[in-house]
Amino acid sequence: CRRFTNRKLKKLTNLPRNMIENSMFEEEPDVVDLTFPALDPDEVVYEPRSSRLLVRGLGENDMDEDDEDCESSARLLGMSFMNRSSAHRSSSFPYTRQAPPRSCSRPSARTTVVCVLFLVIVASMTMVLYFLPGCTFTKAGCRKTNKTTPFEPVYPLSTNGKLFPWAQFRLPRSVRPVNYDLTLNPDLNNMTFTGRTVITMSVLHNTKIIVLHSAHLNITKATFKVGLEGDVTVLEYQTRQQIAVQLSEEMKAGQSCVLTLDYSASLSHTYDGFYNSSYIDKEGNKRVLAATQFEPLSARKAFPCFDEPAFKATFLIKISRKSNYTTLSNMPQVKSTPLPNGLVQDEFEKTSVNMSTYLVAFIVADFTPISKNVSETLVSVYSVPEKKEHTDYALDTASKLLEFYNSFFEINYPLKKLDLVAIPDFLAGAMENWGLITFRETTLLVGNQSSPLEKQLVASVIAHELAHQWFGNLVTMSWWNDLWLNEGFATYMQYMSLQTVFPTLDIVSSNILRFRALDKDALNSSHAVSTEVNNPEQVEEMFDSVSYEKGASILMMLNTWLPGKQQFRKGIIQYLKQFSGLNTDTDDLWNSLTQVCMMRSWTSQKGFPLVTVSRQGGQVTLTQEHFLLTSDKATYTSSLWNIPVTYVTDNCSLGTLELPESVKWLKLNYRNTGFYIVHYGDEGWAALKDALSSNVQVLTQEDRASLIHNIFALSRLGRVSFYQVLNLLKYMSNETESCPVTEALLQLNVIYRLLDKRQEDSLVARMKPFKLHYILYRFGSLMDNQTWGEEESVSKQELRSALLGSACSLNQENCIQQAKALFKHYDESNGTSRIPGDLQQVVFTVAAQSNEDWLTLLHMYQTVTYDAEKRKMLRGLASTQDARRIVWILKAGLRGDIIQTQELPLVISTVCNGFAGYLFAWDFIQENWDRLIEKFPIGSYAIQTIIKSATSQFSTQAHLDRVQGFFSSLKERGSQMRSVQEALETIRLNQRWMDKNLPTLQKWL
Repeated sequence: CRRFTNRKLKKLTNLPRNMIENSMFEEEPDVVDLTFPALDPDEVVYEPRSSRLLVRGLGENDMDEDDEDCESSARLLGMSFMNRSSAHRSSSFPYTRQAPPRSCSRPSARTTVVCVLFLVIVASMTMVLYFLPGCTFTKAGCRKTNKTTPFEPVYPLSTNGKLFPWAQFRLPRSVRPVNYDLTLNPDLNNMTFTGRTVITMSVLHNTKIIVLHSAHLNITKATFKVGLEGDVTVLEYQTRQQIAVQLSEEMKAGQSCVLTLDYSASLSHTYDGFYNSSYIDKEGNKRVLAATQFEPLSARKAFPCFDEPAFKATFLIKISRKSNYTTLSNMPQVKSTPLPNGLVQDEFEKTSVNMSTYLVAFIVADFTPISKNVSETLVSVYSVPEKKEHTDYALDTASKLLEFYNSFFEINYPLKKLDLVAIPDFLAGAMENWGLITFRETTLLVGNQSSPLEKQLVASVIAHELAHQWFGNLVTMSWWNDLWLNEGFATYMQYMSLQTVFPTLDIVSSNILRFRALDKDALNSSHAVSTEVNNPEQVEEMFDSVSYEKGASILMMLNTWLPGKQQFRKGIIQYLKQFSGLNTDTDDLWNSLTQVCMMRSWTSQKGFPLVTVSRQGGQVTLTQEHFLLTSDKATYTSSLWNIPVTYVTDNCSLGTLELPESVKWLKLNYRNTGFYIVHYGDEGWAALKDALSSNVQVLTQEDRASLIHNIFALSRLGRVSFYQVLNLLKYMSNETESCPVTEALLQLNVIYRLLDKRQEDSLVARMKPFKLHYILYRFGSLMDNQTWGEEESVSKQELRSALLGSACSLNQENCIQQAKALFKHYDESNGTSRIPGDLQQVVFTVAAQSNEDWLTLLHMYQTVTYDAEKRKMLRGLASTQDARRIVWILKAGLRGDIIQTQELPLVISTVCNGFAGYLFAWDFIQENWDRLIEKFPIGSYAIQTIIKSATSQFSTQAHLDRVQGFFSSLKERGSQMRSVQEALETIRLNQRWMDKNLPTLQKWL
């Protein structure tokens, strides 16, 4: 069975309201693609063409003028697709459409007289009102003449008490920066810096004001030049981090001007702006350094600037340093000049490209590099001197990926150098600063004996950040509402590039991340991929799984659907070349891919569709609706999605969805390339369960994982019973791949933790049977088959890590003993033996449950130099069930002395997984909220993680009331965050699921 057979379809005269287009394309034999855009059936022309099989459906009232010419040809399939909102319509025959009445009855004489009289009265009143003197009517009568009063904004007060001349969050567009000349003088002894910023600007519209950004900078002098140079007064509005210069004379469009600002500031003690960091060298000495993190809104904390993505400019940067330090910036260093005060000033080339301010970067440190030339670019990896031996893999990986991207995009990386720098204190995973990419040490450095899983992580992060050099740096979103154009593309290219360049890394974990994005997007508190952003907290909150994983998923879905292997690539190359050096929005991308109509439904509305499959004889009916878990005050989308549907069956010769009776099962969303969930009905799920029980290989591991995720999601929605979920999982003892096993264990552990923390005596007594008689029963044979030695296969490492982690967490005796023995041998060998990388987390977690071994592990944590191993030790320490140690580790993470504060979100997340710690963590967050938002910006991914970790396992009304009460009390300190609404919604959903399923579970247990 090699190719589709192109069947001749009958032309029907009676068209259905929900019309379907069918086209054929030669493809792998067991997959058919179907898509549903909005079409007007009266305008469809039936014209055979050679392309993929597409199922296109209409919902009611979802056509707009932009969509009317989206499709030009169609052929009819023997199936229907409709919105659930139209389910009340007659279904006696799916292709029957009633003709409109061809005549109407004549009105009576009485009706005619009444209508005429009514029209005369209305016309008379209109004339009276029109000819009255201009009047505004009030309760007291006509007092004053009508006047059109123009809207006048309410200007805020600046710090000196004068009116600040701008009242909006976004900057005015009257001037734009052309070049910045930055001079920075950091003092690492006193943790301060001074600076001078010279901004050359072009005037776009006549104006008497210049408004830009500045945060926590003490401006000591300001001069302005447009013709003659003179001092000017700078007004500051701290609430919006804006400063303004008011001019005595209006500047005219086309003029150039120069603003020079001298200032001083303290180095930031958080993780954004120009901040201080430190590390302990091998002699035990503290070494200080300074680095930057400007995305999204923190360049203004290092120098006054137009800190919005659309204000691109060139940059010339000069930094002073001590002679034993090195400086780095976006461009190569061109000269070093000794200064009278004994310092050295390094000057860097003026940037050869226009950049947004959030991509500017500079570092003052004593790092050591290794380098190589790749395609006329000098690629270097920098680290602290003690970790230089851990940089080889990163250099090799970055070099190969740079060559791949140069070729794939047909646009060479534009700068002369590309630095990858491991920062000891760094909150984000990495940052794509143009020419100077910064990383956490754990995401860049790997040892020679590191496991393939650890290398997979490093390669993934490098691939993501290098992709940004094109998507985000070369072509940049105009505003943060379209952040997905940066992050969605970088995430998609990350997976695609690694599958091509490093196939042995076996990148299938993207499916698991996509499932988590679906889980978030199923909530009413979710947001559209492209959504309105009007304040700093909303900007920070855009950095979430919707922008990253959902953005990547809809690109993957589009690539799968487009005919021809290279069409998607050609479209994005055209996009990059057309908008090189510019800013774009979402429609610019869809226009380059000629898919505006197809894809707009995926980016302009939140959520995703639930596709329901029903079979009646040989006909398959698909319906779609918004998959939305929350029913309380829910906002359902009114539009449909244009869904590229793929499917696979046990009969691979099918060309339409008119399925013969011999076809036993049907699986939609082949290889999980679509961003939607599928419900097959009771019979459909039963058929798929039987197929997997007979032969697990009838479906790919991606398909098996998506079935598991989908049925758990449908259980939360209330469409399937939990018994059906457990029924599907009966096949798991025959499972061989990591993706389905990982997803099944994750879902079961979520339920186990909810039950564990419900604190009901009648349930606690039954928890042991749930662990032993279900999880261990279903997965026990797989767990027993795992080895404890070195393993080279990435997929087998992932599988082993998931299975043994669950086995030990459920106190399976054999697992506990093996882990303890490995830890003892590792401790006694004094560092000469090694625990396999994928088993380290299991071993350290088991060790941390013992009083003596916890102390040993803490000592190891303080002395080990390899960062990936150190982080696993920290997770082990945080998994303790000892209350005193839980309190200690939370406080230590906040202090930042023994445990870096950048790791506090990880500590809280790990503590919350245990029964002993989750209430301690919630109390800790409430008591220390103000200190937390000093360390991590409101709305940031760190704060999102902390809130979700602490609240996602609550399921009672008492917990809901406490969480709601606490966040309501915060006011402007975080009460309006989307992650707060998500937390409250999740607790309600947990409560609803428990209320519905608890009796069944109690009986079953």
